[in-house]
Amino acid sequence: MPESWEYTLYIPNDPLAVPICRRTLRLILTAYGLPHLTEAAELLATELVTNAVQHTKGPAAIKLRAEGAVLRIGVWDADPTPPLPSRNSAPDAETGRGLSLVRDCADTWGWVQQRDVKNIVGTGKYIWCELTAAA
Repeated sequence: MPESWEYTLYIPNDPLAVPICRRTLRLILTAYGLPHLTEAAELLATELVTNAVQHTKGPAAIKLRAEGAVLRIGVWDADPTPPLPSRNSAPDAETGRGLSLVRDCADTWGWVQQRDVKNIVGTGKYIWCELTAAA
């Protein structure tokens, strides 16, 4: 298996994008021998893609990248508004806790504003998180 790999899936602003991204992620992790990361990676990807679909009006993209023992899950969306994890959501709340889950479950996370200098993706933001595979 290669040490590093990367996949990008461009998705429309459609609720069906969430299960499609989840299944695609599961297939990729299984193909690369990382099924032990699937449960955590699906949770993180689901939260990031759901935020992009629910809180923006444009298209989005999910990028999966592995480098050594680190899996990075990133989601780009067209809205440049900074993400704000809710600090007041109850643990059993139905909404408002997605980024808090990402913050709590990922080894690290962050975001950057995007400027489309090459007309490839577009302006907006890229929110990412990382999981480290146990050796």
